Amino acid sequence: MFDNLSERLERSFKILKGEGKITEINVAETLKDVRKALLDADVNYKVAKSFTDTVKEKALGQNVLTAVKPSQLLVKIVHDELTTLMGGDTAEIELKGHPAVILMSGLQGSGKTTFSGKLALMLKNKKNKKPLLVACDVYRPAAIEQLKVLGEQIQVSVYSELDSKNPVEIAQHAIQEAKAKGYDVVIVDTAGRLAIDEQMMNEIEAIKKAIEPDETLFVVDSMTGQDAVNTAREFNERLDFDGVVLTKLDGDTRGGAALSIRTVVNKPIKFVGTGEKLEAIDLFHPSRMADRILGMGDIVSLVERAQEQYDEAEAKRLQKKIEKNQFDFNDFLAQIQQIKKMGNLKDLASMIPGVGKAIKDIEIDDNAFKSIEAIIYSMTPKERTHPEILNNSRRQRIAKGSGTSLQEVNRLLKQFDQTRKMMKMVTGSKMGKMMAKMPKMPGMPKMKK
Repeated sequence: MFDNLSERLERSFKILKGEGKITEINVAETLKDVRKALLDADVNYKVAKSFTDTVKEKALGQNVLTAVKPSQLLVKIVHDELTTLMGGDTAEIELKGHPAVILMSGLQGSGKTTFSGKLALMLKNKKNKKPLLVACDVYRPAAIEQLKVLGEQIQVSVYSELDSKNPVEIAQHAIQEAKAKGYDVVIVDTAGRLAIDEQMMNEIEAIKKAIEPDETLFVVDSMTGQDAVNTAREFNERLDFDGVVLTKLDGDTRGGAALSIRTVVNKPIKFVGTGEKLEAIDLFHPSRMADRILGMGDIVSLVERAQEQYDEAEAKRLQKKIEKNQFDFNDFLAQIQQIKKMGNLKDLASMIPGVGKAIKDIEIDDNAFKSIEAIIYSMTPKERTHPEILNNSRRQRIAKGSGTSLQEVNRLLKQFDQTRKMMKMVTGSKMGKMMAKMPKMPGMPKMKK
């Protein structure tokens, strides 16, 4: 995500390195390169020009402090303007109705149905809501079935009327059902087309008028660049939607949609989809996205994802096992499952400051844990609990059962043993005891003696 743009911007700022002060000449040269980088990232031309004009005006109006280099100052100004360009503040979703009604809109293939499932899961887990998904796409083959499958995966009810071809009535009946059965959020998944047409726009306008949603969200595939921005403009003219959802930000996107759409339609980006997993949904934070575009990472989002998977009771149980040197392969497997739930591995790694650039050309397979899991699953329950009994013959059996080599099994056992020793050392160290006395951060465990 944004890899090419980040690299181009970094090269642009190098023009100012070694300069003692900001001048109209060196700023103009730098910003000419910045504008090219934005245009190459498929940012709207008017947006790119306005952006660089604003940055130039602010840069020339600054007195560079002796402690701050000109390149550092320009990075700060660009960061602030990128944040403003993408909306400034984080825009929350409105859920005031009883039930709150959310209408999804967008073209076919933008990811509306999948995002509806992701949003339902997020509201259920993070907001303690009881959502109802509504299947109003009565045209696309298997659209209703797709929503039902998603509903089963996340244990959320789906309302559909297989014999009806009237999406307005289906949506109205679904809201009645929600009121009768105590659902507090209704998410209406609507039909899309391969391109904007009058029939589709008339239909979704009719649905919006009939159900008066609290939120109308426009879902767009961020990989379509300026086409996404143009589509958003046309939808907004007809629907006056409340916010934008950018899907597939984990793909090979140039970032133009994220950087242009807020300015063009004057509506906030509210959510981003960052992977195929149903947990891969984030609130859109303009400042954090600016951090990532400028190669600064996004450690706050990384910590938040980790905290979402954090279970305090499980952490206490694990702490006691580590102290007694009883951490076993069952615990190791549970930790792997938690990491996998956090999202795409390369995306997670890129959130660490300085790592994104280092791994740009490295393929990080999301199946990287598969061989480790296969080895552990090939162990008997006793072997998982007591790794010390794994002699050579047992290791050979595990290698055959997992489809790996004896060397891979030995390597895992060695790494596991080193991990266990390190964890024991940390929990028993003076640093561990000092950490136990520190104020507890929300969602984070205290170290014990």
